[in-house]
Amino acid sequence: MIDLTDANFETEVLKSDLPVFVDFYASWCGPCQMAAPVIEELAKEYEGKIKFAKLNIDQSRESAAKFQVVSIPTVVIFSKGKEIKRLVGYPGKAGYKELIDSSCRES
Repeated sequence: MIDLTDANFETEVLKSDLPVFVDFYASWCGPCQMAAPVIEELAKEYEGKIKFAKLNIDQSRESAAKFQVVSIPTVVIFSKGKEIKRLVGYPGKAGYKELIDSSCRES
């Protein structure tokens, strides 16, 4: 799991060879805290197929604003430098898996 900042976002996400699952979160967000261990689990399951990263919107406001994250948790999947899927809210492990699987088919 990569910790993203405004400084490393372009290198880690937009220039990645693999699709990237980005979790936009905040430490004070209850649903974000529920999602965190599920996302960690998925990162292990999908290792080598998709990169997983998280961005604290309070610490990296520029990136959160650039990608118009207005509610959290928000997950955005990027492929080849572009957003291909977005999910707002916490859908549970099955919801995240569906998002990842459909994104990997498209990328």
